[in-house]
Amino acid sequence: MKELDYVLTPGRYVGLAVEEDDFDFGERFSSLKAEFEAQLKEEAELNQRILENLAKVKIDG
Repeated sequence: MKELDYVLTPGRYVGLAVEEDDFDFGERFSSLKAEFEAQLKEEAELNQRILENLAKVKIDG
């Protein structure tokens, strides 16, 4: 600790693990985009069902 001027930040004492990343950005992006588009479609369908159900509600006033 004396070597590091008594700084108690854990990152100064603990090394980072070296990990190789075989992450394929293009593949992951395509997957996330498809999932997002499916969610948007589901949202539109649910919104339509909500509107249809709200139209059925009759309020006497």
